[in-house]
Amino acid sequence: MDPTSPHYRQSVSHSFRFSGVTISSHLIMMVDARLYGWLNLLICILITLKADGFYVGITYVENAVVKGAVCLDGSPPAYHFDKGFGAGINNWLVHFEGGGWCNNVTTCLSRKNTRLGSSKQMVKQIVFSGILSNSQKFNPDFYNWNRIKVRYCDGASFTGDVEAVNPATNLHFRGARVFVAVIEDLLAKGMKNAKNALLSGCSAGGLTSILHCDSFHSLLPISTKVKCLSDAGYFINVKDVSGAQHIQDFYHEVVTTHGSAKNIPVSCTSTVKPNMCFFPQYMARHIKTPLFLLNAAYDSWQIKNSLAPGVADPHGLWHSCKLDIKSCSSSQLQTMQGFRVEFLSALSSLGSSSSRGMFINSCYAHCQSEMQETWLRADSPVLNKMPIAKAVGDWFYDRHPFQKIDCAYPCDSSCHNRIFDTKEHPGA
Repeated sequence: MDPTSPHYRQSVSHSFRFSGVTISSHLIMMVDARLYGWLNLLICILITLKADGFYVGITYVENAVVKGAVCLDGSPPAYHFDKGFGAGINNWLVHFEGGGWCNNVTTCLSRKNTRLGSSKQMVKQIVFSGILSNSQKFNPDFYNWNRIKVRYCDGASFTGDVEAVNPATNLHFRGARVFVAVIEDLLAKGMKNAKNALLSGCSAGGLTSILHCDSFHSLLPISTKVKCLSDAGYFINVKDVSGAQHIQDFYHEVVTTHGSAKNIPVSCTSTVKPNMCFFPQYMARHIKTPLFLLNAAYDSWQIKNSLAPGVADPHGLWHSCKLDIKSCSSSQLQTMQGFRVEFLSALSSLGSSSSRGMFINSCYAHCQSEMQETWLRADSPVLNKMPIAKAVGDWFYDRHPFQKIDCAYPCDSSCHNRIFDTKEHPGA
């Protein structure tokens, strides 16, 4: 529409308000046609945000610093907290952020001055959606719970604890202390009265929810119903395409650098080396608290970083495939089918458990609980016609058990397969 036309002036004779942003008619009438186009785009974005999520401010755990419970750079840990309401006021969902790991001083220094190593670099507000949504329509079983997203800034899935700090690097490896400090802070804010509690996390946070599942349970009142959800945290012990044990060696360096061994459950470290406990196939069988495993059998992070890391693919033959599964050659797809077989074998090694939940779809994806489009929407992924949100909710409330494994790719048309930016580093 021409901004100079009478019809245009009539159409903007009122103010518009979306998600707290007011756009006056006087402002709109002053803009030219190009700016009007951008304004339309902004309105569409605000409408989408209002439908799919909302902003939640940051809370710094300042009193954790005196306990040495700090991020890599020595700054206080942080989380985002949206309070429960109504019938959910005494229910608590504690969700841990993901973000990989740092395995030596060099890689930890590269994280130190980013949001993954410093609360000083974290944005003050983040969007809550998916399992963190406060909408009954989009998150029917947890919408009115106290919902917390714990920020990730230690680089070792909250397991590290090294007392000494090298003044040359000023790196603090204190993730285990951060975990305890955050949980204690939440207990003081009302979680000590929790009726229901769910520890969850995505990626490295999903591994956190496995490694800390029983310890989280032990910190809560005996009367609290406690369960754990791991989203994309089931990392398997697999050789890369060159035949090397890349991810196994990587985890060994993580555990060594962060002094993690003493903070990994002894039930696991008494049977295998500490670094092997970062693989849930060896760790999860020892967990007594009910656990739900949500994972893609073709986990995009594991395909990119465990199966075909850059070091194992010096000529970049896997680059396009890792960005988009539809770009994979027949031989690469065959290798990925082999990965799925290994993934399912690693799952079966846990043995059967009636208390365990499982939603293993055949998507090229990583983390499906945080985004509304994969958690619960009209077109979200399903197994046996069941979306992830419904499967997790039924399992938590003991309405129905859910243990489903998808058929092999490309059978599942409900998948939201990840397509990565062509400029993105394949090891990211």
